[in-house]
Formats: sequence, structure tokens, C-alpha cells
Amino acid sequence: MQRLFYYLKVWWLMSKNSFLMVLAQRLGLVIFLTGKLLRFGFFMFFLIFLVKGTNTLAGYNLNQTMFFFLTFNLVDVLAQFFFREVYRFRPQVVSGSFDLILTKPVNALFRSLMGGADVIDFITIPPLIFAVYWVGKALDPSSIEVVLYILLLANGLIIVTAFHIAVIAFGIVTLEIDHTIMIYRDLVALGRFPVDIYREPLRGVLTYFIPVAIMVSLPAKALIGVATPLGVAASFVIGVVAFVVALKFWNFALKYYTSASS
Repeated sequence: MQRLFYYLKVWWLMSKNSFLMVLAQRLGLVIFLTGKLLRFGFFMFFLIFLVKGTNTLAGYNLNQTMFFFLTFNLVDVLAQFFFREVYRFRPQVVSGSFDLILTKPVNALFRSLMGGADVIDFITIPPLIFAVYWVGKALDPSSIEVVLYILLLANGLIIVTAFHIAVIAFGIVTLEIDHTIMIYRDLVALGRFPVDIYREPLRGVLTYFIPVAIMVSLPAKALIGVATPLGVAASFVIGVVAFVVALKFWNFALKYYTSASS
């Protein structure tokens, strides 16, 4: 427990420094925040227009489709909020700054993964959580469905964490991070809609090989009440396996890391 508080304090200090750096450029903060909100709003209007014209999307009504979209955004924004340091990892490896991280009394993976939260996403998280609550409440879920939604959402964040660990590990081996993380973002973006709209084999790929469905669609399905017990059980297994494999890949990458001084 003492170790946990120690890392929470370290994370808070790093996030505080990250916030101060962003707040020092207020015009840039306003521009990026405005662009993020406009993008979200335009896509929401597109979604409403799309479903209004067809009445349903893959068998889901407008409220259900909106809940899928909001759940996707919640997972995506939380990932960007906590793991923004991943986008700044490559310069550390190229410049040799990663050598200093390895010598400090803080876990190198923790420092590389959570080295500073994003203030823009911090601003958008509270209204997004409220939107998820408001739309989800309209679906009239049971208490069990709500608990299952929260558990599957946490499991989805574990898989997201595994993806980001794999990305920075891949960056150590190949020095290629920017393109990898953007490929990840593009693939996860397919989860804006229920994966039921995609045909096989793409649906199977998004469920088991690149588990976008497990990260985003399955929690929403659980709250709606259409998730199967087998799918729920399999999702937790996949979450644990993905996290363990990502950690092993990280340890493998560290063994083959070539220091800037060597």
C-alpha cells in the first residue's frame, strides 16, 4: 500500500508539471479543446442523422447506438489522459533520455507509460462521464448490468494498457512509435459503432485478434443486456492474457535495448 501511494504521488507530480506546461500556452489549449469538442459534436450529429434515417443500426436504436459511441469515447479519452507520455516516448529513446529513466528509482515502465496526464482530456472527462450516465440511465439497466458494465469497462482499459505497453516496447526495438500508435488509434476508431455492423472476417478480427469489440462494444452490450455469459468470461481471459503478453514483450525489449552511450 505504501508503494502504491508513492507511485500515486510521483504520478501527481509528473501530471502537475505536464498541466503547467500546457496551461502556459493557453491559446493552444483553447484551440485544441475547441477542435476536440467540435469533432465530437459533429460526429454525434452525424450519428443521430444516420440512425434517424434508418431507425436502427445493426438492430440498435438511437439511444443504444449513442451509448456505444459514448462508451468508445470514454475508453479512448481515459487512455489518452493516462497514457499521453507514450506519444512522447520516441524522442527519449532517440536522444538517450531513456538511459536516465532506467537509472532512476522509479519503474521505467510506469515512467514511460504514465509520465504526465493530458489536461485537455482531463477537462473533457467529467462531461463525458455525465453523458454516459445520462444516456445509460435512459436504457433502464438493472443493477447487475451496471456492475457488469463497470467491470467490463475496467477490463477494456486493461487491454488498452496492454496495447500501449506493446507500442512503447515495439518503439524500443524498432524506434517506430508514431505510426504504430496512430495505427492503433485508427483500429480502435472502428469501435465507434457496434461491431455487429461489420461482416466476417472483420468482425472476428475486431473481437479476438484486435479486441476492439471487447474494449468498447462488449461493455455497452452488457449494460443493454445483450452480452452473452461466454463472451463476458472470454473477455476477462483475453484481458489478462493481453496484459501478461504485453509485459513479457516489454521485458524482452529492455533486454535488447541499446543505450545511447554504448
